Amino acid sequence: MKEEPVKISDSEWEVMRVIWHEDCSDAKGIFDVLGVAKDWKMATIKTLLGRLVKKGALSTEQDGKKFLYRPLVNERQVIHDATSELLSHICAKKIGHTVAEILAQVELTADDIQLIKEQLTQKEPVASIQCDCVPGQCECHKKNGGM
Repeated sequence: MKEEPVKISDSEWEVMRVIWHEDCSDAKGIFDVLGVAKDWKMATIKTLLGRLVKKGALSTEQDGKKFLYRPLVNERQVIHDATSELLSHICAKKIGHTVAEILAQVELTADDIQLIKEQLTQKEPVASIQCDCVPGQCECHKKNGGM
């Protein structure tokens, strides 16, 4: 599996989710899953597959007249990378609030909640968090005289 972060678009995520689920698929198999649900044409699927191969997210091999696609990136790692990328765009002082807002918005099972509680009990709190924004990107610099 590929280890460097791969940035994929929302549409590419949809294709990757099918391939991660199947572990191997051809364009028709992906079209059968996404064509009607997303109102996509076969050409759209093939374009997205080509982009994902070019980005190094998929491998391709010919099987008769069709091409089979396999993931070169691990779903869990791509989710981790996307989450890290999102958090890198948020003021460090606002990450806790952002995580709390996400938790308030999503449905969670009892097992999910237990896992989150376990992570929180293992987390060592810090006395304070320093703003990591460039001056002019957030309110921290206005309120605290430039940190």
